[in-house]
Amino acid sequence: MNTIQIGSKAAFPTLEPRIYLNHAAISPPSRQVIQKSMVVLQDYAKQGVGAVFKWVEQREVLRQTLADLIHAKPDEIGLCANTTSGIIHIAHLIPWQQGAKVICFKGEFPTNVTPWQQAVNRCNGEVIWIDLKRFTENPENALTEVDAALKTGATALACSAVQFQTGLRMPLKSIGKLCKKYNTLFAVDAIQACGIVPINVQKLNIDFLSCGSHKWLMGIEGCGFVYINERIFKSMTPQTAGWLSHENGLSFLFDGPNLLQYNRPIKRNASVVEHGAMNAIGFAALAASVEDIMRLGVTNIYRHVQQYHDGLEEICVSHGFTSVRATCPDQRSGIISFKHHKLQITSRLADLFLNRGISCSTPDGYLRFSPHWPNGLNELEEINQILAEIVSVAKRDQ
Repeated sequence: MNTIQIGSKAAFPTLEPRIYLNHAAISPPSRQVIQKSMVVLQDYAKQGVGAVFKWVEQREVLRQTLADLIHAKPDEIGLCANTTSGIIHIAHLIPWQQGAKVICFKGEFPTNVTPWQQAVNRCNGEVIWIDLKRFTENPENALTEVDAALKTGATALACSAVQFQTGLRMPLKSIGKLCKKYNTLFAVDAIQACGIVPINVQKLNIDFLSCGSHKWLMGIEGCGFVYINERIFKSMTPQTAGWLSHENGLSFLFDGPNLLQYNRPIKRNASVVEHGAMNAIGFAALAASVEDIMRLGVTNIYRHVQQYHDGLEEICVSHGFTSVRATCPDQRSGIISFKHHKLQITSRLADLFLNRGISCSTPDGYLRFSPHWPNGLNELEEINQILAEIVSVAKRDQ
């Protein structure tokens, strides 16, 4: 039986929560992901160094798959440790001038803010802030504000594809057009998007993208990837490099004597970020999980999750919660979040859910649910019953 089916959690037989709605935090590994991870360990246990090249070759297949996922070229994909490390790599690639400006959004996860702050601090530059609330209040006015900020001559604009608290999907196409208009580099944090929201870096005019594997891509912690537009890369010089950032960096170990050199050219593609030894287990796990996602189809997964959200939204509103889900379908993602006019949203509320078999989160004062392809619509009836009980308990405790 194929356990990889939309709406079926058969691939997660050991998962303790009956209803797992926390993929925006960490996805549990499926049976297939666990099996592939074990194969890597077994190969290294049997062969030691003899297993290395098998899994190096596997990562090249993964590179192609990730490129297909976001409509890029394999040479534009570099493998890295996580979203943050990818953004740091990108920020160090950009040739900042004294007094340079970068545009960031107030309210975003710090992963896509701190590296940019550090980058412009080193050149006595500044961060131009735009409040994310503008995009929920009046998206057209928000884009006008982005246009005004870009007119000041910003070097780069950093934006998350999906906002972690509310699930708001940013208008990347419109922002990308504006960045192209002003010749500003467009960098996207895609960890809350890849695997659930269709991403086409070409159509969105994205120059850089970074994504970790442990959320919607359903891999494990400790690996991710970057996209670096080949056209942009050719005009830049990497500021960080390691021994495997050289062309033919491994040759001196295997191809004969007198090949140890320190002046080999630095790679001129995105794999320059692969500085040293790689997380073979993590990338094998990612290959397995992305293969399943590609087989199911991101568009199909997204459609299923929106149907789940429709039912979940109706249930939560009936119990006194206010949905902050975008009214425009194009602004929706895999995350749906709520506020409550009587209940304070804290980790205590998430604990009440977990004690009843439902895993969810409460980031920044929101009640956040994030279902993925394994979540079946039949879960909604149980959520309705449990939510009524939780609201009663929470009101009593306050």
